[in-house]
Amino acid sequence: MKTLENYTLLYDDDCPLCNVYTSGFIKSRMLDGNGRKPFKKITNDEKIYVDIKRATNEIALVDTKSHKVIYGIDSLLKVIGNSFPFIERVGKFKPIYFFLKKLYSFISYNRKVIIPSEIKENESLECIPDFNIKYRVLYIVFSILMIAYVLLTFSNLIPSLPIANYQRELIITASQIVFQMLFLLKIDSKTIINYVGNLMTVSLIGCLGILQLVLLNEVINIPEIIVVISFMGIVSLMFFEHKRRVKLLKLPNYLSYTWIIYRLIVLLIIINI
Repeated sequence: MKTLENYTLLYDDDCPLCNVYTSGFIKSRMLDGNGRKPFKKITNDEKIYVDIKRATNEIALVDTKSHKVIYGIDSLLKVIGNSFPFIERVGKFKPIYFFLKKLYSFISYNRKVIIPSEIKENESLECIPDFNIKYRVLYIVFSILMIAYVLLTFSNLIPSLPIANYQRELIITASQIVFQMLFLLKIDSKTIINYVGNLMTVSLIGCLGILQLVLLNEVINIPEIIVVISFMGIVSLMFFEHKRRVKLLKLPNYLSYTWIIYRLIVLLIIINI
């Protein structure tokens, strides 16, 4: 790899994804040994030429010699393009660049509901993205559509249940949000939407487990009882992950139990249809 020297990425070290790809740049020698630095360790001198607010939303790439700073997808294209110029040229093609920029924003603005981290009150400088309602709602809608599709596919593995359809699964997934919000009426809207984002992530995590069952069933015919037991195991893991996120958000612990109650109510309704 061709090393991009004298450049430093200011990354969110509380973000596992940011840790992975920035360390990957170092290990692959796309950046030199000083090619990344935790955002929270920005010096007062660096604050002069780094747009701190923007850098929380878009990773900053600092030219340590000229102090020129580029942000977001441009930073990543700069690093990758130094080793693979063709990728940078393709990435700069307007339609592709537009898509990459939107995709980057979608992930960046939602990264704290995808993989949340504890808010450290003693930290004077934290890399927390702005609350962007557009991208948060988009994430929630995307999640609902994906979860409903996976649940519909999974329902075929349990023939003893009534035949499902996509509309039903959409209603079940969306109604879960409404049900949980009933217990958050006294909470501010921003916190509620952040919670819903985390709620959807928990369901998406569960979908990953369910998809493994679906794919495995394509190879071998899994008995229904094994499918049910496996599903219960997945739900148990989801419960503890939900509980962990509720604690991080400093929300009432009972939300994890209403989360279970909703599922039991839905199951009873489906069985008795």
